[in-house]
Amino acid sequence: MGSQSSGVRFRKLQSFQTDYAPTTITQYESERSGMQVIVADRQGPKVNGYFTLATEIFDDSGAPHTLEHLVFMGSKSYRYKGLLDKLASRAYGNTNAWTATDHTAYTLETAGWEGFAQTLPVYLEHLVVPTITDAACLTEVHHVDAEGNDAGVVYSEMQAVQYTSTELMDLRARRLLYPENIGFRYETGGMMEALRVLTPQKIRDFHRTMYQPRNMCVIIVGEVDHQDLLKILDSFEESVAQDIPPIDAPFRRPWIESAQPPPLKETVVETVEFPEEDESVGDIVVAFFGPNCTDMTQTTALSVLQTYLCGSSVAVLENVMVEKEQLASSISSWWDARPNSIIWFQPTGVATEKLQFVEERLLSLLREVASKPLDMTYIHECIQRERRQVKADAEESESFYSNNIITDYLFGARDGSTLRDLASLGEYDRLEKWTDEDWRTFLRTWISDAHHISILGKPSLELANKQKADEIARVEKRKADLGTKGLEKLKQILEDAKKQNDVEIPATVLEKWQVPSTESIHFIQSQTARSGLARKLGVHENSAQKQIDCASAGAPLFLQFEDVRTNFVHITVHVGTSKIPVKYKPLLSLFGDNFFNTPITRNGQRIDFEQVVMELEKDTISYSLESGTKFGDSESLLIRLQVEPEKYATAIEWIRTMMFDSIFDVTRLKAAVSKQLADIPESKRDGRTMANEVEIALHNHASSLLAARRTLVKATYMKRLKKILQNDPDTAVAWLEEVRKSLFTSDNIRVLVTSDVSQSKVPEPVKTWDLLCKSLATVPQEIQPIVKSSTLLNREGRNPGSIGATIIPMTTLDSSYSVSSGKGISSFTDPAVPALLVAVQYLETVEGTLWNAVRGNGLAYGVYFAKELDGGYLHFKVYRSPSASKAILAARDAIAALVNGTVAFEKPMIEGAISQLVMGFADEQSTMSTAAVQNYVTGVVRGLEPDYNTQMLAKVRAVTVDDIKEAMKTWLLPIFEPGKSNIVVCCAHVMVEKLEKELQEMGYATRTKQLSDFYDDYGLESPDGEEDEDEDEDEDEDGDTGSDVSGDDDGGESGDSDMSDN
Repeated sequence: MGSQSSGVRFRKLQSFQTDYAPTTITQYESERSGMQVIVADRQGPKVNGYFTLATEIFDDSGAPHTLEHLVFMGSKSYRYKGLLDKLASRAYGNTNAWTATDHTAYTLETAGWEGFAQTLPVYLEHLVVPTITDAACLTEVHHVDAEGNDAGVVYSEMQAVQYTSTELMDLRARRLLYPENIGFRYETGGMMEALRVLTPQKIRDFHRTMYQPRNMCVIIVGEVDHQDLLKILDSFEESVAQDIPPIDAPFRRPWIESAQPPPLKETVVETVEFPEEDESVGDIVVAFFGPNCTDMTQTTALSVLQTYLCGSSVAVLENVMVEKEQLASSISSWWDARPNSIIWFQPTGVATEKLQFVEERLLSLLREVASKPLDMTYIHECIQRERRQVKADAEESESFYSNNIITDYLFGARDGSTLRDLASLGEYDRLEKWTDEDWRTFLRTWISDAHHISILGKPSLELANKQKADEIARVEKRKADLGTKGLEKLKQILEDAKKQNDVEIPATVLEKWQVPSTESIHFIQSQTARSGLARKLGVHENSAQKQIDCASAGAPLFLQFEDVRTNFVHITVHVGTSKIPVKYKPLLSLFGDNFFNTPITRNGQRIDFEQVVMELEKDTISYSLESGTKFGDSESLLIRLQVEPEKYATAIEWIRTMMFDSIFDVTRLKAAVSKQLADIPESKRDGRTMANEVEIALHNHASSLLAARRTLVKATYMKRLKKILQNDPDTAVAWLEEVRKSLFTSDNIRVLVTSDVSQSKVPEPVKTWDLLCKSLATVPQEIQPIVKSSTLLNREGRNPGSIGATIIPMTTLDSSYSVSSGKGISSFTDPAVPALLVAVQYLETVEGTLWNAVRGNGLAYGVYFAKELDGGYLHFKVYRSPSASKAILAARDAIAALVNGTVAFEKPMIEGAISQLVMGFADEQSTMSTAAVQNYVTGVVRGLEPDYNTQMLAKVRAVTVDDIKEAMKTWLLPIFEPGKSNIVVCCAHVMVEKLEKELQEMGYATRTKQLSDFYDDYGLESPDGEEDEDEDEDEDEDGDTGSDVSGDDDGGESGDSDMSDN
């Protein structure tokens, strides 16, 4: 095929429609540079770009990872740090990036095409001709601060992961799988010892080799103007023509034209220790080489086989090793896409003393499966289920096309022949013809008869203590070597680098790009229709409501329908938990795990849970019971099923069955409790999670579901429940029956059905719910009110400040995580909302105030505010910091400078903040089902008018600088003020003394606590009257060095919407 037009040097290689979703994929290639462009056209308000480079390196220097950060520091024509991000934020967009072992991907997501088109050429220039200055490398990659400590954004990021069990085990597995001449062997994120000596020149050399247009694929998913796109790309290539190698210059395609790994000659089993106080539970990973990732039939067979082996509680590995033998809390399996793919199996939550036995049991079970005929009926059900899920992902997931296209670009044929496999799902048709022998041959070839690498992850307190001592000694030696003068010199070098990096962007530069109109943003429109008790909220004049009004009437259940173009039916049953007695609230985690994995009674006969799960998998695309947080209601549960329209009645019958006909089987309950207990040590290793959990304990009522579901509640409660299930099971079952009775009443159930209502795709949409209503005791007159999250705060939560700073040392951490809590707004209609939204967004804009004050100075990987507008609280969170106290102080000072006028507000950044709020609205309705959920959340959960977002956007646009200052002064600065806020910090042991000193200097009272101080048994006493084993296993000799101040006689959190870190 020829070029698109006489003036554009891109030729179309192919264009095809997928036959399983309304998407067209078009592939272009530049005749001038070899750059590929692949567009997946699909309907929706968002345009997502993934600018992907194949990146291969043969060391642990971290050069690929450093570029992921450095390219944002400026380019040939735009030599300003942060210009790209500020431009994107003004254009209803944002940027991000990730570094994988085999590629680096840079993302641009915008609301509408116009903003995307405006940002694209500037973004690509930053990738191809970045500045990569010495100053940027110093602040972004690694430096030594004035106190002799290591810092830098990349360094801090890797410091937080290098000694985790996951990283240590994965790295050792790769060292054993691959020889030194294979790039997959290495840690592309960078090892700390390598980052400390990495030079700017090495980074520039790597960039020159890998960041060429012919090694880049511009992938775009959304509604795209192709002619405009090709003109933009053509102009961009013209602008960098003198900066890139000619297309005929020598070039080796990464991964494909490199050495390939040899087959494993033997099986290797090794033990890897990781630092941890709790030595009771370890992990296992097992790796095999698999088929080429571009062989669609083979890799789909692998996915189906993994589903068969451990895709659910009835899959053979899960059923035997988790459910029956209780050797692990879960067994997961996945594969990494490579020319020789890697097949992974991971048993988690394994008792340390059983690691070797469990590894051997896993392999013997795999051999046993391969030695006998497979359950071909279940294999075919797995094939059908996988096919249904792919169709659903293609309709709903933003990453479905990008992931597949990235893999094809890295490893497939550059002529597009392998990309065309995305056109259909023919591989499932081929697999349906496979015989039992075909499947077992496949299993034997790649897994059961193949050599493998097994890593046994063993927790070690001795290693934790040694690493802590070694790190202290290393830093102290450096300080001694540098001396006062040396440290002062480093301080000056760092200050000079910051000045070079932080050159102010003139407003006139940014204003060259206009804020785009919103006309190119095509929001998904979902029509709301209501029936039964839902009609009391009001009904709308639309085609969907007419369909529902004309449908056969049913019992007056609360039913809301959302009408969107979809091939599926999404059902959500929204159930409140407020009627459950407080002492039983911790049972809800067990109740949820058991809900779909338990025997039932049908026609007087007991149906075992395996049969239940197999039938559920056959009848649905997905099913789950999950927290109502996704619906803005943290005090509720969501029963969710996705099915094909013809299975609508079947789905409703399943909901009724699991609500009322399920059996609380003691054997199943014991297995579920064992799994939860096995997962606790790993959860307690996560500093971010633990900081949130302690904040919950300090500020929420114990009656809140957020408080009751904490890991630190399970740590005691589940141990005692396990004993009760052993000694007095009838009592435990009676408690669970009480929970069931409290949940499933007609006045406590709201239903959301998302489907193509106006096209009559759902038969009898209302009357079919009589299947459920026949089991509900009474006809409701009113519906139970939804609990507002602000009412869940205890006295300290409503007026924080009397506690001060709580510091919790954790052996598993090398950095720090913090949560600062202050008072917040309690209503979405509060007049302060618009200004607060703009104030927070202004501060959080990438390369904005907080970014420059904290991340730009190497003080944390990320900081952000978290809030619910009706939650009554505001949180400021620090993520992965070498010193959380310094990050908090820097943020406070930066905000204060804006409020007191020392630093002026920038008009382009205010425009950017408002554009980001528009982007947030687009995010809430990026797919058909999310648009439907947003309508439900707005009208039902929050009780707002349908046009609330439109009204809010108008109010946001009217916000003045004085309004923003007032919001910062009233709501944000108090989060940093002693007496008006509390702080929780989880950190490495070596950081405690310094954090105490710095927080006290800020005016906070401090206390050092252990995680076990925040355990809560909810009144459940140990049945034998003895203390639980290992209850104090994480106590430290430091003990409690501060007063024990509780805000009330109750505890708990606020269900923040945590914003992701860039």
